[in-house]
Formats: sequence, C-alpha cells, structure tokens
Amino acid sequence: MTSHEIRASFLEFFRQRGHSIVSSAPVIPAEDPTLLFTNAGMNQFKDVFLGSGKRPFTRAADSQKCIRVSGKHNDLEEVGRDTYHHTFFEMLGNWSFGDYYKEEAIAWAWELLTREWGLDPARLYATVFETDDEAEAIWRKQKGMSSARIIRFGKKDNFWEMGETGPCGPCSEIHVDMTPDGTGGPLVNRGDPRVMEIWNLVFIQYNRNAEGALAPLPAKHVDTGMGFERITAVLQQKHSNYDTDLFMPVIDGIAAMTGRRYTRSADAAPDIAMRVIADHARMLTFAIADGGIPSNEGRGYVIRRILRRASRFGRNLGLRDPFLHSVVPMVTGVLGHHYPEIAAREEYCRAIIRAEEEGFNVTLDRGLEIFEAAAGRSGGAGEFPAAEAFKLYDTYGFPFDLTRLIASEKGLSVDEGEFVALMEKQKEQSRSGRAGRSERGRERAAAGSPMHDSESARRLDIPSANGKTVFTGYDRIDGSAAVTVTNRNAVVVAATPFYAESGGQVGDSGILVGGGESYAVVDTQKSGDSIVHVLDRAFALQPGETVELRVDGHRRAETASNHTATHLVHEALRRVLGAQLHQQGSHVAPDRLRFDFNQPEKIPADRLREIEDIVNEKIALGIAVLALNDPNDWLTIEEAKRRYPNVKMFFGEKYGHRVRIVEIDPSFSVELCGGTHSPSTTALDFFKIVSESGISSGVRRIEAVTGQGFGEYLGARLAETGVLDRQLETLLVEAEDLLRQLGRPTVSGDTPGPHTPIRRERDSIAAFDLIEAGRKARQEAIDRTVRDNQTLKKELSRNLVNTAASGLDALLTRSVECDGFRIVFDRVDTPDMDALKDLGDRLRERIGSGVGVLGAVIGDKVALVCVVTDDLVSGRKLSAGKIVGVLARIVGGGGGGRDHLATAGGKDPEKLSEALESTPRVVASMIGR
Repeated sequence: MTSHEIRASFLEFFRQRGHSIVSSAPVIPAEDPTLLFTNAGMNQFKDVFLGSGKRPFTRAADSQKCIRVSGKHNDLEEVGRDTYHHTFFEMLGNWSFGDYYKEEAIAWAWELLTREWGLDPARLYATVFETDDEAEAIWRKQKGMSSARIIRFGKKDNFWEMGETGPCGPCSEIHVDMTPDGTGGPLVNRGDPRVMEIWNLVFIQYNRNAEGALAPLPAKHVDTGMGFERITAVLQQKHSNYDTDLFMPVIDGIAAMTGRRYTRSADAAPDIAMRVIADHARMLTFAIADGGIPSNEGRGYVIRRILRRASRFGRNLGLRDPFLHSVVPMVTGVLGHHYPEIAAREEYCRAIIRAEEEGFNVTLDRGLEIFEAAAGRSGGAGEFPAAEAFKLYDTYGFPFDLTRLIASEKGLSVDEGEFVALMEKQKEQSRSGRAGRSERGRERAAAGSPMHDSESARRLDIPSANGKTVFTGYDRIDGSAAVTVTNRNAVVVAATPFYAESGGQVGDSGILVGGGESYAVVDTQKSGDSIVHVLDRAFALQPGETVELRVDGHRRAETASNHTATHLVHEALRRVLGAQLHQQGSHVAPDRLRFDFNQPEKIPADRLREIEDIVNEKIALGIAVLALNDPNDWLTIEEAKRRYPNVKMFFGEKYGHRVRIVEIDPSFSVELCGGTHSPSTTALDFFKIVSESGISSGVRRIEAVTGQGFGEYLGARLAETGVLDRQLETLLVEAEDLLRQLGRPTVSGDTPGPHTPIRRERDSIAAFDLIEAGRKARQEAIDRTVRDNQTLKKELSRNLVNTAASGLDALLTRSVECDGFRIVFDRVDTPDMDALKDLGDRLRERIGSGVGVLGAVIGDKVALVCVVTDDLVSGRKLSAGKIVGVLARIVGGGGGGRDHLATAGGKDPEKLSEALESTPRVVASMIGR
C-alpha cells in the first residue's frame, strides 16, 4: 500500500463506523498560546476534554499535522540517526466524546490492524495500565491475541495526563515486533526500534484536582494516536520510516542535488545528513505554510534553529550555496495532494527559507572559523569551552544544539550547565539595566517632572488593585466612578470609559475631575484586571471618593479609525499577497497606524496601490462596523469559529474564556478584538500607505494614515518637499473641481489647488466617491480590452501549439535509447506554460514508452515540462517531478509535480540547452545506470 492509500483507508474505516472526518488543525495553534506547535492530534479537541467546548459530533477521525522539537517532546537529537523519530510527523487518530469507550476502541483497533491491513496478530503486543483489568479483559477477547502478549506497565508508560491537573486516564499501547524471528516481546517499551509502539489508545475517565486526587468524569472519552510514518513503514515492510514513500522521493531529490548516492546506511555521515535535511524540510514547509516565520524568540526561534541546523548538515554534503528552499517542491510533491495548503504556498515557503539561508550562510562560515579556532585552543582536552559556545550563540546566532552537534562530530563535549549559567548571567545583567532605567524614571516622576507619553508612563510605579475595573468605553466617553487605589500620579477607579493600552492600541487620554481639581490623563495602562490612569501631577483624593472622567473624544475617534483601518488592511494584504499572510504586530495611534506581517520580499508599488484601493473601496461603501460590546454577548472561541469560519485570531494573544467579535462585512473581515472602532468605515475618510519596509527576516511593516492623519501627512509632505505624490495631487484637484461644479464650498476656498492640505469634510468625501465611480468606469473599459486581448492570445497560443505539435514526429526520430525506452528532449517555442504543458501531453501520447522534456523561454524566464509514460512510472519508478526538479536547478529555478507530468521554471535562459542535454544523464542516474 502507498502512504496515500494507508491514510485514506484509515479515514474510510472510521467513516464507516460513524466518525466525522475532520481537517487537520494548523501546526501553528493560533487559539492556544500555551503551545508553540500542535504536537498531538488531541490539541484541537482540548477544550472538549476540559469541558469548555463542544462539537456537533461525538465521534471524529483525522490525520493531524504535528511538530515536536522542543520541551517535553523533544526528539531532535534522534532525528536522522534512528529510524523513527521526526520533527514533523502525522498522527492518525479517532476520538469519542462521551460516546463509545474501551470495548469499541480496542476492537476497532485490532480489526483495522489485523483484518483490514493484514498484520500478523502474533507480532502485535498490547500494553495496559497496571490496574486496568477492564482493558486487559477486552484485549483477551480479540481473535488471535494471547494473554502472553498483553503486558501491564505503570504510570510512566500507560497513564496519560494533560497536565498536573485536569482530565486524565489509563492508556493501552499497541506495539509491533519487527525482529527477524518474532521474539521481540522482552523489548516492549525498551526504546528498541525493532519493537515499536504504533498506536496509543487513551481512555479519559478521571479528573485530577489540585491536591492530586482522582475523581471520575461525568463523561468518558477516547483519544487515540497512531504514528503515520511508523505504520507506513510497517505496512510497506521497511525497517526505517525514511525508506518509505513518505521520505524517499525527498531523499532521492537531495541525493541528485548533491551528486551522491543514498546507501541507507545507519551510520554514514552523508546518509544521516540527507535524512536530517529531508525531515527538517518537511517541518519547515508545514510550519511556514501555516504562518510561522523565523525569528529570534519563541516559535520563530525554533523554526530558525531547525533551518540553520539543516543548513549545517548541507555542508556535510558539500552544499555551500542556499539549497534548502529547493527541497520544498520535493515535500509538496509527496504531501501536497492531502495538504493542499503547502502546495498553494510553496513559492512563499521557498522565498522565506531562501532569504533566511542567504542571511545565515555568511554567519555560518564565520562561526565555523571561530569554532575551529576555539576547538584548536582546547588542546585536545575533549571538551569545547562553554564560553565559546555562548559566544557563538550570542554573537553569531548559533543555536547551542548546533554547536554541540559540530563538537560531537569532532569527539568533543560541551558543558550545557555552564552554558545555561552564562545565559542566566546575561539575562540578569539585562534585567539590572532595565531596572536602573526604570529607577531613574521614578526619580524624575517623584521630582514632579510631568510625563506626557506612554513610554514615560510605563516607568511609573503602577499600583496593583484588588478587583477588576469595569470598562464602559465601548459606548460612551464619559462617566463617574469611585477611586479604589492611588499612588502619586497613578489612579485606579471602579469603572472607566478610558481604554487602557493593549492589543497594539494606545491608551486614551483626557480629563479627570475630583475634589474641585482638574487633572490631565496623559496615558491609560493595564495592571492585571485594573485600568490605571496616569495623571500629569500627583493626585490628592483618597479611595472611596468619586471622580468625573472625560475621554478626549477627538483623539479616541482618530485612534478608533486607525484601528478599524488595521482590520481592513489586514484582509486587503491577504487578498493581494496570499492567505499565508498573518499579522505579526501592530501599533494604533491617533495620527497613524503600523501593521507588521510575514512577507519575504518588498511589496512592489503596484501591489501597494492595489491594497490601498481595496481599503478605500471599503471606506467609500460606508460599511457598518459591528462589534459585540456587551461582555454578556461575547462568544467562546469555539462558538466564534463555528459562527464565523473566516475569523482571524493570533498566536500569542491571550484570549479569555469569552471573546469579542469585530465584523466589517462578514465576507470580508471578522476578527477577535477588544479595541475601540469607528461605527462605520466612512469615518476613516481616506487611507494612504506612507511607508513599507522590512523590520526583520521575513517580516515587513506598513505605516499608513487615515482621516485627519491623512491631511497632516499631506501638509507635512508639502512642507518638506514642496510637492505631492502625483496621484494624490491629481485626486485633490479633481475633488476641488467636482465640488465647485456641485456649487459646494471647496476645501481651499475660492482658489482651490493642490498645495493646501485637505480637511475632514463630508463634501470632500462625496467628491472622492464620484472620482472613484469614474475610475471604476475607466477600469471596466480597460478590463474589456484585456479580455479581448486574452481571447486573441489564446487563439494565437492554440495556433503556435498546433504548429509545434506538427514537429513532434521529427523530434521523436532524434530520441535517445536508454535501457529499452526512449528519452526525448528539445527546445520549443510556446507563448506560456499552459501551451507548453499541452505540448507535453501530446508528446506523451506519441512517445510510446519513454521520457520527454521540453523547454522554452517565455519572456525572460525558462519554462520546462517533463512527461513520463505509465509503464515507466509503475515499472521503473520514474517520476516526472523528480526529473524536472533536478533539471530546473541548472537554470536557476525549481519545480515539481506528478509522476506523469511536471513543470518547473528558472531564471537563466542561457543554460536551457545545458539543462535539456542533461536529461539522459539525470534519467539514467534515477534507474541506477
């Protein structure tokens, strides 16, 4: 069975038994900040086990994408060296939520393994928890299972717990004996790859309280997990997961890339390197496709660490230039049919990885020099200095495990304890530095120095208060409340309309009146559940006294407009640049907004204009911004996901049990958000991107203005340069002309012109709407012309293909014979890739038994298509995707696809002939000739 067939048969088996087949959750668990990566099939059902969520079904099955790299489940050191540990893997699972229990779970597992998949019952062992008589009795009833192969183990091996408290229960594991003579019983649970766990059946029946006591749950659940790579190896009769069809196409591609032969050796350094690279490329492809990006902290650091580790292993194979990005198409070729998201985001993943590789290559060379020098100074002592390991980490970005890996290859050890101590020392020095800066700020505050910015406000001693401040500011900007805590110029009240800085939105400012005195509120911050008002001077009233609170309404409105704009620009970015784009940070102030997002390359000016146009279209439509302001109306995350399938939520954001939804047209933008917003998009007036820049590897930043900030931006630009952006200048002139024609006041009075900043004026907005209508009419005419041109282009393309096809017979006479089949390759003239694929299909029909490769130069780029006939795919295991992938590298590109037909592109037309002429050599190498 192929891996695809195994996965499909598992899901179909449980579908026939009443299970809903659910999609895999992303490997980036946006709704669970407690996890860096999804590491088990049960993650997406965690809320059900905790009793805080429900599903519209009681039985489910899926194949879950998982990553285990750090923390409790850290198999990194074993990856590539043993046969069955991986950073990325799939977990097949079936669940019962208060429905069936042990009897059905065990019987169905046995039926699938022995009847459906035909495994020998004599080679299967079941382990049960030491006191689980019920599970053992059920196992004894299974046909072909003997009591000698049911083994009891203690809590360490056969009792599952979600955490120190919460749902838990005994589990029953199924192990397979792959020893030559079937005598591996004593090796169960001994970590020997010859007797390997393949399926874990967890029976969740207890809840553990804070004292450690167990109490029965009101409903019992089943949670199972089967390692897909492991069961594939078993069913394909392979001794290593890496020898299955899940890995070999990738490993073969790496071998072809390096010109080396993969020998399946357990100990040979080149073979280990190929396995590690194949594994790490899978992890990186899935992590990046689901929204992860390399960075220096958290999940991003893990991704960067794995990427750099793979790059280092590439050096063991002689790969000094960026190469890892070229492995991505090999991964999508194997798994893209079941996980279409990685195929759809293949180019994006390649761009992110390539940018990171290019940045690290120079660092790697320098770091290796420093390592060699430090290792030489160790004088053969057998240990690499921890101080040097820390220097490599701190200065050159070498993860500790990478240094330890290089050291181990040279027979050296590294003192991890000393390395950690040096890390802690640096952190302590950093904390001391921040404390010193904070103390200086407090001294200035005590001396009466007013602080009017949020950065200064953060240096104050913000009091902690018992109880929660009620926020009333969604629907009003004034109110009165009793003081609860004071500390110099920081005040907490029981209820307030002031929004505290959070979610990227700055805190409100305004006025606080009490005791006959008026105080300026210069900032508003959070402290636990309390909202702290930072005043311009020391506060004289005591707790219990009532104060009046008035938010600066104009500043709030401008800030709200910019917050609404961040939601609009987020969706506009995704529609223009791709659904893989996710918010990485934001800052919303009254004068402008900042939005950070994952994107590997600079955004071209025409795409920025397209993003602006989408946002301004939504502004012109005057869409109501709908928000659930009453906390009693808020939803659980599961309710939000069911009601709004397109709702956006962000990794690392600490959502409460119930969340607030902000909706701007349910088909356009729906986000979980606690900030303040405009009542309608009309309030934004106009949206303009003022800058686009890169802030780190793979992360770009947009800064933009709306409303009054737009007018101020124009005025500032005039003051600095004396000129306006040509498009904006034209737009302003058109607006003035339209207003005059309508007999309405113009922005700049009787002498309108582009050199006066536009103000917030309803008539101006009406003029912009009219301009937009004219622009749309012109665009419709352009679109009609484009459609006509496309029709003509298609007709021309058909004629060119027919002409080229007429020469195929002559091409076949120039074929090269190879081990009983023909290899055909040549350059052709086609207008686009679709025409080239069409020509490839025609060649495949005529070639009989063989391989065909056609190349063309389209514009200034190379296009390749490879076809392989059915007999060679099934009999000789040739793959068009692998062949074209190797040839594409010669022309500076990449690609892949199905075994029968695959395409690729490249950027070096001068090497097209070299690539085509390499076809016989590449094909011969793939059949071992």
